[in-house]
Amino acid sequence: QVQLVESGGGLVQPGGSLRLSCAASGGTISNYGMGWFRQRPGKESEFVAVISRNGDWINYADSVKARFTISRDNAQNTVALQMDLLRTEDTAVYFCAADLKPLLLGVRDSRAAYKVWGQGTQVTVSS
Repeated sequence: QVQLVESGGGLVQPGGSLRLSCAASGGTISNYGMGWFRQRPGKESEFVAVISRNGDWINYADSVKARFTISRDNAQNTVALQMDLLRTEDTAVYFCAADLKPLLLGVRDSRAAYKVWGQGTQVTVSS
């Protein structure tokens, strides 16, 4: 089964940028929907961004629209999350996840649809 490893987290000032990467091994992600989720301190896990198998369908949480960009490179077996204009409320552990039974059309943003998860990477936005 595919395994996912996130990287790229760290400490950044408000207004700054970070790029998270998710590398897959043990299988190809080209047949899977992929997503980024996060868990902020004291809150439940929440959807951030999802992308369909070929990248035709993308969905973002309202809180990150126009600031975050999800992308994928199936040839490299990776998924990225470019985060710009970061805010203190973006502080969270960010997780990459795979939807093993994606929709033929569209994407799913429900956490329950994603069966394979990475270990997470910490993003801290603070001055």
